[in-house]
Amino acid sequence: MQEKLNINQWAEEDRPREKFMRLGAEALSRAELLAILIGSGSTKESAVDLMKRILNDCDNNLNTLGKKSISDLTKYNGMGPAKAISVLAACELGKRRQLDDVKERQRLSSSKDVYEYMHPIMQDLDIEQAWVILLNQNFKLIKAEMLSSGGISETAVDVRQAMKLAVLNNATVLALAHNHPSNNSTPSHQDDLLTQRFKKACDLMRIHFLDHVIVADGQYYSYFENGRL
Repeated sequence: MQEKLNINQWAEEDRPREKFMRLGAEALSRAELLAILIGSGSTKESAVDLMKRILNDCDNNLNTLGKKSISDLTKYNGMGPAKAISVLAACELGKRRQLDDVKERQRLSSSKDVYEYMHPIMQDLDIEQAWVILLNQNFKLIKAEMLSSGGISETAVDVRQAMKLAVLNNATVLALAHNHPSNNSTPSHQDDLLTQRFKKACDLMRIHFLDHVIVADGQYYSYFENGRL
């Protein structure tokens, strides 16, 4: 069996770094871009082939790759902890870049706006978090703040704290968002109770309750869009 060539032995036009310099990042496949990060593969396969194999196991989905742990990645021959950290760090940077892009869209006037703002924050969480999103009368973002982490119920989320934040920040519009790590966006009975408490508190404080959005990965549930506010 012929021994595989490492990247340095390839023809120059096939090397990811050289290809990047000549043609730009857009010309490289995902596996080639990731191969640049890890630098080398193993004696049995090149860095590109290694990343092709890992991506294939992730259904060629970078979001799925970003959810892997260091121990998940180091199970692959040729992928040590340092390389695994480089890959996951790149995925995290990609997520933060997406979040920065979302933050530039400061007007959150719909359920979809709320979902698109919160999704980069919540997409990789393996626990539930609840966030309050405070807006002015023009639906411009004032701030978003986490209310609870690790479990969501009508008692775990302090509605009074949310109202206090709204008053202190002169917010006239409020939205609630929390995630379902199970990726099932269907609301639970506890979600319903929490929504009712927030709606009553906002009505009492004369704050417009925009929505309660349940965030899953690639989908969401909106109480407003489903006629439940």
